[in-house]
Amino acid sequence: MKHRMSISLDEETVALIQRKLREGRDIFRNKSHVVEFAVKKMLEDKL
Repeated sequence: MKHRMSISLDEETVALIQRKLREGRDIFRNKSHVVEFAVKKMLEDKL
């Protein structure tokens, strides 16, 4: 089950996410998917 939460990102980060999504490599479905992937990756690498 997914849980909804709210985050704040600076404009530059949001623009970078949107640019990557527009590149269309079909890696990420949407902005939430990008953030979820990044958080999981960071936690796996740091723990």
